[in-house]
Amino acid sequence: MKTKNLIGLAALATWGLSACSHNPQAVNTTSAIPEADALSTAPHSQQVRSAAQQPRQQVAKALDLNYNRMQPQRPQRAQIPVQRHNPAQAQHVGYAPAARFIPQATSRPHIPSYTPRRATAPKGNGGMPTLSQAELRAIGQQIFVNEGGGNMNRLVHWNVGEDFAAMGIGHFTWYPSNRRQRFGNTFPGLLDHMASKGVQLPTWLQQARRTGAPWRSRSEFLRDQHSPRVKQLQQILYNTREIQAEYIVNRTRRAMPKLVKASASHSRQNVARNLNAVANTPGGWYALIDYVNFKGEGLGSGGYKGKSWGLRQVLEEMRPSQPGRQSLHEFADAAMRVLNRRVRNSDPKRNEARWLRGWQNRVNTYRNPVV
Repeated sequence: MKTKNLIGLAALATWGLSACSHNPQAVNTTSAIPEADALSTAPHSQQVRSAAQQPRQQVAKALDLNYNRMQPQRPQRAQIPVQRHNPAQAQHVGYAPAARFIPQATSRPHIPSYTPRRATAPKGNGGMPTLSQAELRAIGQQIFVNEGGGNMNRLVHWNVGEDFAAMGIGHFTWYPSNRRQRFGNTFPGLLDHMASKGVQLPTWLQQARRTGAPWRSRSEFLRDQHSPRVKQLQQILYNTREIQAEYIVNRTRRAMPKLVKASASHSRQNVARNLNAVANTPGGWYALIDYVNFKGEGLGSGGYKGKSWGLRQVLEEMRPSQPGRQSLHEFADAAMRVLNRRVRNSDPKRNEARWLRGWQNRVNTYRNPVV
């Protein structure tokens, strides 16, 4: 690679990330949540009623004979978009999904049509490609499907065995007050971002943003999950999916420089090259953003037998690539090698192999761009 291209790679490394980090032993990170398992559900569609099925308007029976009657126009069929989903539940360490055995989806979620464009590094933006509103919307929708199956009821959730609630499309962690924050406390940061964008938060949520989640345990949350305030929070989070995607991307911009710096000196050039290849491929930013939200940055020490499974490890494992569709396949292949290594290094009693099928489903979404 030419020198000027390496400089461009270094500029690209000024990005930053992660709605959540996923190394359960990396306690000091402020962007961590537990490991996730992805499950898929079959798509569903909405029924469309054509205009031809609607009752016709009554025409007056008595008309002036000298009146030039107009012939009624033939009703036109309404063109209503059909929303499709490719649900994929998220499964973290110690978390059991709502449905364990869901068939793999055969179609992708409905994405607004527009012409994909190659990512660029405009001046004055820290080297990070500018994402259009359509790209943000598409990325946010896919993360919503990956983490919660596209189910609005899972926007406010509390996983079995966890001591924190999971909020929004990225399952941002929200701890009760005076609780040890093992995986970071990322939801208050999202609320700050939403407020800065003009989102009107109810009084109780403004207070809880500073004091902590209003439920002290999962059992207390379950007793309250059908209350007006929980339904209100679900609606707010559903209406702000695009803002949440923007928040995740902004975190990517701030954290990305650490990926190259944290790599061993002999692998930094390969990490930078692969990062550049994926980021400058249409749809590549979704793969980078979702994987960090899925398994973390991989910056901390720990993991199983000293081996982590975050984005840095995937970029190190990935074969050298250039921008293009093949780089997305290389990224997905490397991700599954890293995840299989995690399973081999894990305690057999955890039976992490049961999650591999779901993980494969989620990683396969990186192969075909969503934008």
